[in-house]
Amino acid sequence: MTSEGTTYTGPAVNDPEVFGRLPPDLAGLLEQANGFVRYGGGLHVRGACRGPAWHSLHEAWLGPAAFQRLYPDVTPGDIPFAEDPVGDQFLLRDGTVWKLEAETGDLDDLGLSLDGFLAAAEADPDGFLSLEPLLQFQAVGGKLEPGELLSVYPPFCTAQAANGVSLEAVPAADRRAFLADFARQIRDLPDGGSVEIETGG
Repeated sequence: MTSEGTTYTGPAVNDPEVFGRLPPDLAGLLEQANGFVRYGGGLHVRGACRGPAWHSLHEAWLGPAAFQRLYPDVTPGDIPFAEDPVGDQFLLRDGTVWKLEAETGDLDDLGLSLDGFLAAAEADPDGFLSLEPLLQFQAVGGKLEPGELLSVYPPFCTAQAANGVSLEAVPAADRRAFLADFARQIRDLPDGGSVEIETGG
């Protein structure tokens, strides 16, 4: 794996609890580089470290705001090893990568191994990772810093999004919390139902 396009590399592995529970392919990857941010924020692979919190696999997998606690279809065995720029998550489940659509909570089996997933991202990051929102943000001078995700308003899954969305860089924890709350609100909503979106101050 080359370092081309890498804007952040995690600290040395310092979370033996998490590292000892990882499958060999993910452990081997994190031994080379303990997580990273690539493609201008297009892909964030978490590390086996205690901090920073936004980069910690422990926080995302086992912490108070772990995805298994926020989304009912995510199981304790699902390893949330990576995310895209808008906060959709990539989970390793029984050796296969799944994508969690964070707005809705839907899970999709990508049918790829970890190595296959990384190779597909390397071959065509814009297409494979659906980086259109990030490219749109960058086109007007925006820059996604490590530890930030793109806030998308209105959410992509709403009818209003067809008229265009606004994009803003926000702390990753804020974006993840918003997405989990939004998914919870719409979980049992019938087609065509409405939901109030709190945008904060």
